[in-house]
Amino acid sequence: MHHSDLLFELGTEELPPVSLKTLRDALKKNVVDALKAKDFEFDEVEAFATPRRLALIVRDLSDAQPDKEVERLGPAVAAAFDDDGNAKPAAAGFAKSCGVEVDQLERIQTDKGERLGYTISQKGQTLSDLIEDILTGALKKLPIPKPMRWGDSSAQFIRPVHWTVLLYGSSVLDATILETKTGNISHGHRFMAEGPVSLHDADDYVTKLKAENVLVDYEDRQRIITEQVKAEAEKLGGFAQIDPDLLDEVTGLVEWPVALTGQFDTEFLKVPSECLISSMAEHQKYFHILDKSGNLLPNFITISNIESSNPRSVIEGNEKVIRPRLADAMFFYDKDQQTTLESQQERLKKVVFQKQLGTVQEKAERVAELAKTIAPTVGADPELAHRAGLLSKCDLTTQMVGEFDKLQGIMGTYYARHDGEDESVAIAMTEQYLPKFSGDKLAANPVGQCLAIADRVDTLVGIFGIGQAPKGAKDPFALRRAAIGLVRTLIEKKIPLDLKELIHKSIKIYGDVLPSKIEGKLKEQMENVLGKESPRIYSDVFTREDVIEFIFNFGIERLRSWYFDQGINNSMISSVLAIRPTQPLDFDLRLKAVQHFQTLPEAESLSAANKRVKNILAKADVEVPDSIDSSLLQESAEKSLAKTIASVESELASIDNYQERLTRMAALRHDVDAFFDHVMVNADDPAIKANRLALLKKLEDMFGSVADISQLQN
Repeated sequence: MHHSDLLFELGTEELPPVSLKTLRDALKKNVVDALKAKDFEFDEVEAFATPRRLALIVRDLSDAQPDKEVERLGPAVAAAFDDDGNAKPAAAGFAKSCGVEVDQLERIQTDKGERLGYTISQKGQTLSDLIEDILTGALKKLPIPKPMRWGDSSAQFIRPVHWTVLLYGSSVLDATILETKTGNISHGHRFMAEGPVSLHDADDYVTKLKAENVLVDYEDRQRIITEQVKAEAEKLGGFAQIDPDLLDEVTGLVEWPVALTGQFDTEFLKVPSECLISSMAEHQKYFHILDKSGNLLPNFITISNIESSNPRSVIEGNEKVIRPRLADAMFFYDKDQQTTLESQQERLKKVVFQKQLGTVQEKAERVAELAKTIAPTVGADPELAHRAGLLSKCDLTTQMVGEFDKLQGIMGTYYARHDGEDESVAIAMTEQYLPKFSGDKLAANPVGQCLAIADRVDTLVGIFGIGQAPKGAKDPFALRRAAIGLVRTLIEKKIPLDLKELIHKSIKIYGDVLPSKIEGKLKEQMENVLGKESPRIYSDVFTREDVIEFIFNFGIERLRSWYFDQGINNSMISSVLAIRPTQPLDFDLRLKAVQHFQTLPEAESLSAANKRVKNILAKADVEVPDSIDSSLLQESAEKSLAKTIASVESELASIDNYQERLTRMAALRHDVDAFFDHVMVNADDPAIKANRLALLKKLEDMFGSVADISQLQN
């Protein structure tokens, strides 16, 4: 079997820049999966993408599938021959289908008895025979929302296809991909290349395209852009703050990056820097520059896709284009400040949050009321929390946020300050949206924390309350992000709020807006959202009480991956879940205590003993007393355990710290081990048996004051 490198390149019109990296990675995955499914041998796969091409190099790819021995099973032997051993039609028919005589068939023992069989040698198909289907299938599976036909072609793709390269070693593999014949001719930069590029083999690809001003490697292009942008910023004595999403988009826009620096009028610096940055990034794909104090400089960096002989002319063109964009931002800012945030409430009454849950203004009023009840626990002024809630969504109808939706909250802060609102209210306008993503910072201002909590609870209660749980990857109201943001805020900011009480308060504030029950087959849907290990209490009728339980479980489930990153495994989480704490902060403190407990030498023995205790109590056929009768203690081991339990219990009365409690309870290990080694729980005397069960129940309750450590055995 021969091995060589395969090169595939699909040349197109300019591909969508924000999708380029995704398309490249998906093409690689699809081709790798198809080659593996066809049993081809190969080494690494390199993927490339520029605005005008997607490409792959498959290293050391076999030229054919391996030959196979395929075992075919026929009829049962009992049904294949008569009593005299003569072949019945079933045997003859099977032999004919295999192209052999009956006496050439084998007898194969299976789990369903002895059957006739025949082993056929199947020669592997060649790469040249299969590659067209492999590549066509891989392209069809790309995540393209709306494939389209272009011109007279019946082939569908995201952009028109102009050429395809398909080389195996130095040979062209003859195929037709998206109605385009394969060859060895590629094309360089649209404006800077001297002509078509003839490729000899895969090793030619990167170097020959680079010679024609195309950097085919996405990461290499991105690295060069980053280096150029940083260097240009340093020339001005500043530094570039590079947004990853903008960097990805710009990388998808150019094949030969050249950084150029321009400037704009300093008068625009009167506008909040976030507005100017958004305008430059969203409209022109420019990078901004900050001085050493973090202030925006009146400059920008653009990445050109051409090495111009007159770069000054290119810069001047960009400077001319950016001026009206920044002028628009200034106009929006000035116009918005002519009215107060509060005056925007009338406009919010016409903006729908969710058709069953009312307008955004109604949501803001609910958030304000809930935030006010949260304030005392967080240490915020209730009236300021209420005021912040009422104003929380008012910037959504401003002209600036209408143009740049990413500025929601940020503009609320600027406008609240302009209106003379309390500074904590102004800060809360921005902080209500924190965290925006995994690992993002949390609200630091108490009023901001009130809004961050209340807004997420309102969304979760409302959407789940009308039975619209997320389905698969579809989560239009970002409920998963809302849940993790909520519990993270409560835990990391050490806010001792009861999550179930919060949900109940929110339901009460919603009032008749939420239905009292939801008919339909919601049980399976809800279980799919929570996962296999969560408690099940739901029926086909989903009530308000179910909403409370469900959202609580949903929030805790979101924490699993967060805890996994901290080295906390599933059994630890289950041990705390088993006792159903309702404060996320309390949940976290218990969990950290269990994590520490598992590092103790006594942990393994005590968790095993607790599991044994749990099983014994579950099978108890007598009523277990609430207290231990010392007069019924017979064996020295049970007397010793009872004494130690009493001693530890007395100490625990003054210990609130869960970690200290479990550490102190670890001292029970010796007496617990001795009890199970020397004491028969199920004694013949019913009174003694019941007393020993009471002793075990006391032990279970003691550990259960922190967690069900028997779960650590799972």
